Amino acid sequence: MPVRTIEWIGKAPNARVRLIDQTELPAKEVYLERTDYRFLADDIRRLAVRGAPAIGVAGAFGVVLGMQQEADLAPAEFRKRFQEVCGELAGTRPTAVNLFWAIGRMKAVVEGMPESVSSAQMLHGLEAEAVEICEQDRRLCRAIGEFGAELIESGCRLLTHCNAGALATAGIGTALAAVYVASEQGKKMSVFVDETRPLLQGSRLTAWELTQAGIEATLICDNMAASVMARGLVDLVITGADRIVANGDVANKIGTYSLACLANRHGIPFYVAAPFSTFDLSISNGSKIPIEERDSREVSSLYGLKIAPERIKVFNPAFDITPAELVSAIITDKGIIRPPYEKNIPKVLGAD
Repeated sequence: MPVRTIEWIGKAPNARVRLIDQTELPAKEVYLERTDYRFLADDIRRLAVRGAPAIGVAGAFGVVLGMQQEADLAPAEFRKRFQEVCGELAGTRPTAVNLFWAIGRMKAVVEGMPESVSSAQMLHGLEAEAVEICEQDRRLCRAIGEFGAELIESGCRLLTHCNAGALATAGIGTALAAVYVASEQGKKMSVFVDETRPLLQGSRLTAWELTQAGIEATLICDNMAASVMARGLVDLVITGADRIVANGDVANKIGTYSLACLANRHGIPFYVAAPFSTFDLSISNGSKIPIEERDSREVSSLYGLKIAPERIKVFNPAFDITPAELVSAIITDKGIIRPPYEKNIPKVLGAD
């Protein structure tokens, strides 16, 4: 059973969020319990919780944590404070659209209530919505896994990048959901795991998940992917996504675009797995997706040890954009979407 990444414990106004601290993996399996939304916001910012779906769930839970101590406020003051808390949480990570989708759902709860309702009633509605967002993510992951497993044949050799497993969601993952479901179906497979510099989510998280699940996995450095493909050792590539826009362009962890180019060069299918909440059809193409740039020390240091000269300039975008023409198909909770994406994305998602 994949790890439970994030969960809601108790009932507001005395609830708490329990999450695994992913910055401690794989050396230690540490769980955090949060009752203050500001700590949870920091957990999102510092990647203790990460992965687009998990960030969305954490954002929704953070809203409830932020408001559960405010139930005694007059309704007008409660609404004002609610907007402030939403703004703080939305500012933690700019690229993963699931965060804004989840906070948008929380806002819709309050905005849909008449002015006459009490603060306690608003809090109850927010809690119910956040718990449903979490439970829905678990259902979506399972559906993605069921569809994705159709693309995996027994004996298949996959390559994946970053972490798109249970640690990135509230369920069994997105890209790795297909692996888990295929394994349940009795299919044998092996997975090449990109280490994923600079924060090593592949070697720290994906490798940990797969070994915990008993699935055959081989860790490689990011710059080994081309050689592995050239040797004919990869049958398909599957990654997650942080945002997918109307034309099918995909924002995902830095290095994803490189893999898509390599897969294209070697005639290997390149698949992306994501729930409907990762799609942002308000953006026409990937050039308009905001790309988070992170602290230079993530590149110039490794576990606190300087690995670069003190005055060297560092460029550290956390994500890159994979053009739609390099994506063989997008695996969603509603089915597998194939090109042309501008036509088929709204058709499959029911947004046309």
